[in-house]
Amino acid sequence: MVTSSQWEFSYSREEAAYPVESLRRVKYWPPVSRVDNVYGDKNLVCSCPSIEDYK
Repeated sequence: MVTSSQWEFSYSREEAAYPVESLRRVKYWPPVSRVDNVYGDKNLVCSCPSIEDYK
């Protein structure tokens, strides 16, 4: 939303991207807006064939 062409909020884009001063040096963008959010990062599913299939 910070990079969208329209901004209809009462605060600035800069304040939205950097709500505290320390984020100006090290910005962390949390991994969200996925179908399963962080579930897929913590619960990996392998779709590879089994080792026996390579023999």
